[in-house]
Amino acid sequence: MAYELHYWPCIQGRGEFVRLALEEAGADYRDITREDGIDDMMAGLDAPPRPAFAPPYLRDGDLVVGQTAAILHYLGPRLGLVGESEADRIWTHQIQLTIADAVAEAHDSHHPIASSLTYADQTREAARRSADFRDERIPKFLGWLERVLAANPFGPRHLVGNRLSYADLSLFQLVEGLAYAFPQATERALAATPKVVALHRLVAARPRIAAYLASDRRLAFSEDGIFRRYPELDG
Repeated sequence: MAYELHYWPCIQGRGEFVRLALEEAGADYRDITREDGIDDMMAGLDAPPRPAFAPPYLRDGDLVVGQTAAILHYLGPRLGLVGESEADRIWTHQIQLTIADAVAEAHDSHHPIASSLTYADQTREAARRSADFRDERIPKFLGWLERVLAANPFGPRHLVGNRLSYADLSLFQLVEGLAYAFPQATERALAATPKVVALHRLVAARPRIAAYLASDRRLAFSEDGIFRRYPELDG
C-alpha cells in the first residue's frame, strides 16, 4: 500500500522535507492533496482518537503520523535513510529537530507577531526579527551543522555515519530555502561552512533527487510558503 502524504498542495513548506525522503528512496507514495484536493486532508485533522495538529501528516495504512520530524523518524528505517543503531537514530532525529527549529525561525522572520496577520501588518517587527535571524541565527545554525559534519568519525560527507540519511536531505532543503529567502546572508554564511556546501551539492546530484528537482512535482519557492523572499529583509 502506498504511503499517503497530506500537505498543502501549492507550497513546498514543511511537507517538502518528507517528499525529499520519499523521492530519494523511490518509495510508492501519493501526494493526496495535489491529486484529490484538500477535503480529505482537512477531514483527517479531525479524525479521532489521535488527530494531527496540522499538516503535514503521513498515513501508512491505519497509522497516522504528524509533525515533520516524527514522520521522518518513522520513515527513516523503513526507507533505509537512517542508521541501524539506536544511537544513530536518536542523533539523526536530534539533527532533524534542530533543522526544524531553523525552519520555524525562518518563518517567524517574516511573520514575527502572528501567522494570521499579513506581512504588511508586521513589516517593522519583521525587519527587526530578520536582522537578528540573518546576522546571528543563520550563521549559528549552519555553523552547527558544519561542526557536526567535521566531527563525524566516518568523515564529513554525511551528518551521521557513512551513508545518506534523511538529515542530509533536510540540510539540503534548509540551505535551498535560506538561499531563496536570504540570498546575501546565506551566501555569507555558506562561505564559512564549506562542508555544508559540499553536502548540499552531493544531495542535489543524487540521481533520484536531481530527477525530482527537474520535475513538475518540485514546486517553486514563493511568498506563500515558509521561506519567503522580501529583499528588504535581507539587509
